[in-house]
Amino acid sequence: MTLGPRRASYKGVLQRQSSLDRRRAREFESFVAGAAGRLLHVAALLTGEPRTETPRAQKLLATALAATYADWDRLRGEDPYDRTRQELVTRFVRTAWQRGRHAGGGVLGSLGARERVAVVLRMYEGAAEEQTAALIGLPVERTRAICARAVTTLWEAANPAPRTRQDDHRGTGEDKNDNKDQGGKGPAPAAGAAS
Repeated sequence: MTLGPRRASYKGVLQRQSSLDRRRAREFESFVAGAAGRLLHVAALLTGEPRTETPRAQKLLATALAATYADWDRLRGEDPYDRTRQELVTRFVRTAWQRGRHAGGGVLGSLGARERVAVVLRMYEGAAEEQTAALIGLPVERTRAICARAVTTLWEAANPAPRTRQDDHRGTGEDKNDNKDQGGKGPAPAAGAAS
């Protein structure tokens, strides 16, 4: 039995499409094999989950990879890592803002969503300020300020101010400026002050 010309043509298209789909799948699998570990770490930093237990980070990464795979043929020279990272950040920020709270804990737990994204992209990923600003959707100057504030917050959390002797006596009524003549009711009035 012979196939008509249209059927033969249709069968050839299906075979070519199948071949393209297999090539696309191989390319994507190769990309995922090389980049998934680092992208999962970025997702875990964003969600604030510990490295040993990352269900939210894994879900975030799977969603970002699915979007990248859907656009795979349209990337045309664009770095798939950058595209997937962009998807990660966009989806993280959207879900963090919808929930109206800080995501996760850990070292970055005290930071808001934009601060966390700025620190992860600038400090961990080494992204340029312009690229970070574009991903967050803010001007470069504002992004720079957010990153500086976040770094200051992290620095202060890691290096708490040393306690002073005065701090040790707060609330005990034993202030070093107490005046014993006033019955321990506070510091003595300054010289020349009116009574």
